[in-house]
Amino acid sequence: MRVLLDTDILLDVALGRSKFFAHSGAVLHWAESEPGEAAVAWHSLSNIAYLLRPDASPFIRDLLKFVEVPTTGTDAAKQATGFPMKDLEDAMQAAAALAFGASYIVTRNIPHYRTSPVPAISAGDFMAKVKSD
Repeated sequence: MRVLLDTDILLDVALGRSKFFAHSGAVLHWAESEPGEAAVAWHSLSNIAYLLRPDASPFIRDLLKFVEVPTTGTDAAKQATGFPMKDLEDAMQAAAALAFGASYIVTRNIPHYRTSPVPAISAGDFMAKVKSD
């Protein structure tokens, strides 16, 4: 099952956010065991780099061993601006998810994706789904 990992899931692990770490960490562990089944949007990497200053390179380098970065560009950006979503950054995540052929966007911000063309799922619900399949 192909999924796009929203930036918040990645930051939960990178920053060790104790409240969210267990579920988000489990998703990254799943992604590591299923190379090529998870993706991150290109712009998520720059967001992580900015928030993990001074050096996010080790985290990003390790992440890229098992996640994909879907090819997006002008057409995907135009597509994102046309989605009926309030936040352009979330719409860009949705466009990247479409480019990857994702079934879900794994996120903590489910309400932000109510009108997304790719449905959102929480990390906990995703892990329960993986275990039941």
